[in-house]
Amino acid sequence: MKFERRFAAPNETKGGPEAYDAFSFASKTSEIRNPNGEIIFQAKDIQVPNGWSQVAVDVLAQKYFRKAGVPAALKRVEEEGVPSWLWRSVPDEAALARLPEDKRYGGETQATQVFDRLAGAWTYWGWKGGYFDSEEDAHVFYDEMRVMLCGQRGAPNSPQWFNTGLHWAYGIDGPGQGHFYVDYKTGELTRSTSAYEHPQPHACFIQSVGDDLVNEGGIMDLWVREARLFKYGSGTGSNFSSLRGQGEPLSGGGKSSGLMSFLKIGDRAAGAIKSGGTTRRAAKMVTLDIDHPDIEDYINWKVIEEQKVAALVTGSKILSKHLNAIMAICASVDGSDVDRFNPKNNPELKKAIKAARKDQVPDNAIQRVIAFAKQGFKKIEFATYDTDWDSDAYLTVSGQNSNNSVRVTEDFLRAVEDDSDWDLIRRTDGKTARTIKARDLWGQISEAAWTCADPGMQYHTTINDWHTCPKGGDIRASNPCSEYMFLDDTACNLASLNLMTFRNKDGSFDIEGFSHACRLWTLVLEISVTMAQFPSEEIARLSYEYRTTGLGYANLGGLLMALGVSYDSDKGRAIAGAITALMTGTAYATSAEMAGELGTFARYDDNAKDMLRVMRNHRRAAHGSSKGYERSAGSLGAQANRHGGLGRCGQEGLGSRDRAGPEERLPQRPDHRDCPHRHHRSGHGLRHDRHRARLRAGQVQEAGWRRLFQDYQPHGASGIVEPGLQRSADQRDRSFRRWSRQSGRLQRPVD
Repeated sequence: MKFERRFAAPNETKGGPEAYDAFSFASKTSEIRNPNGEIIFQAKDIQVPNGWSQVAVDVLAQKYFRKAGVPAALKRVEEEGVPSWLWRSVPDEAALARLPEDKRYGGETQATQVFDRLAGAWTYWGWKGGYFDSEEDAHVFYDEMRVMLCGQRGAPNSPQWFNTGLHWAYGIDGPGQGHFYVDYKTGELTRSTSAYEHPQPHACFIQSVGDDLVNEGGIMDLWVREARLFKYGSGTGSNFSSLRGQGEPLSGGGKSSGLMSFLKIGDRAAGAIKSGGTTRRAAKMVTLDIDHPDIEDYINWKVIEEQKVAALVTGSKILSKHLNAIMAICASVDGSDVDRFNPKNNPELKKAIKAARKDQVPDNAIQRVIAFAKQGFKKIEFATYDTDWDSDAYLTVSGQNSNNSVRVTEDFLRAVEDDSDWDLIRRTDGKTARTIKARDLWGQISEAAWTCADPGMQYHTTINDWHTCPKGGDIRASNPCSEYMFLDDTACNLASLNLMTFRNKDGSFDIEGFSHACRLWTLVLEISVTMAQFPSEEIARLSYEYRTTGLGYANLGGLLMALGVSYDSDKGRAIAGAITALMTGTAYATSAEMAGELGTFARYDDNAKDMLRVMRNHRRAAHGSSKGYERSAGSLGAQANRHGGLGRCGQEGLGSRDRAGPEERLPQRPDHRDCPHRHHRSGHGLRHDRHRARLRAGQVQEAGWRRLFQDYQPHGASGIVEPGLQRSADQRDRSFRRWSRQSGRLQRPVD
């Protein structure tokens, strides 16, 4: 693949610092303080790009900087077939020996160290994987990625920041942690012997769990696999519907304790692990099908735990108030011990005890406090709790380390509409465990979500209608944030582009720059599959065979505000849809290039027809039409979008809908390199179509894309539009005023 410079200036020194010539840097401090002002983390004199916010500085310093093991002196390791500027580095032991022992190793202190190790590792693995036409193309890719990171134009998911490049840049390593990878040269599944040579760059995992206690693929094995993911900063989701319900028979006799007992174990295990070691809480999704026998207990799990928190908070404050009042009275009243500690002879004590009992303070607590007072104590330290999400109260109860979702089908939704019965199905023999009213179950879901924001909803039928690889099985679960939905035992790495950095000084949107960035980041995500290791054999194998990736964007709200467009409006949604279409189309075009150079992904032939079906439905959605919408084979229901239209993005935002978009111009049998997935940041990591292998991102920018923004330029902007399509300033101003008046309307959300 060939690349051109757009963001980085030309320089003669391959891999040198000249890529950052357009930036200035400043020395900043980042710290974390306890509520009492005590400093618990501090990083002084760290070098970051000027203009970065303190929040960005804090995230980089506190989360993404490598804190230890970075050598003060490095040397290159020669590698045949790799350009010298891309050779990996290891500690220079001779140079380190000349330094004081406490100066030999430390942590990262400069933002450019992080940018260099990320971009360097991507370029290194891209070179080895054959992604570049020439050394100069690799050099351009390296510089462009460093500049985009420095300028906050784009960012990968957190595990990339945590793990990628530590081995390449610093020689950081350790023993294998039970991971696997597929050798990109041989296609052989291989057990990792190194902790970092193949990094774990994927953030989003979906893992299967079988109805087995201790064997591979079972319940306890899942906790081990989750621990591997959390340690390196990733998140995971699983559908637990295969586990038998409470009271179902066990093979050795007796009855199962049920799903909930195991979910509580997994929740406690996740709570014990800081994701990435020192970075953030473990990220986890738990999903359960709507027909599971334990579904009601699952739905109300967090509701009950929230009630426990409320009881802890309220009860601790009541106990502290009354018990300290009783002790104070015992200590302050004059007279003999008999008078002081006997409520019959001490009216103040009698009154305090009566008040405590009225507030349900237990008698044993009251008597214990009086006993302490007899021993000379004048005050009792009684712990009180608060409702902070990270407080001891929430650490005490279960269910706080996962997002919970219910998986519903179209059959269930129809049963709710019709007020029909709903059967809960035993997992051991498929018989009906019991029958309840669908609306009663729906009411429990609604009340639970209103009470504690869980569970969420996942619409199984619709999700699988848009499944590009159904021959591999149903989509049954998602990652913790639900932007990744695909097959069990697969993983996805993500990246997001910052839309505000593609807004030109005149207020127009830089379509060419945005497309250029989409192409480069699509390549980053693909290279990351090649270099990655995974927590199990099955995940390593399937992730390599399907090559799922996710491209998206951030700061949409900032862009809309800068354009003067109401966020909750048809115009706002139209712009979002237009940018999404441009990003997706560019990713498809990049996919075509890569498939032409490297071939299709391994499971493509099995799923080619379904991938084309989903692509055609995307085209229909972009045009704002549900006519001819194709459902997956065996899908429930005959009509498209029974619960909503295909959306307004095409109607309002695409402008020249009579002109073909890039996805519409693809041949009828594209060959795919990667497999797409749903991404809430609005992207797909698809790479396809060897017949269009030379399609460049520039060819994607048809007039239909350019006209997207003709109505959305601020007053006086030249705009990115075709000649003759520019609206007058007065017309634009009237449009802005009209949009502002409309922005207060209550509108039904559009999926």
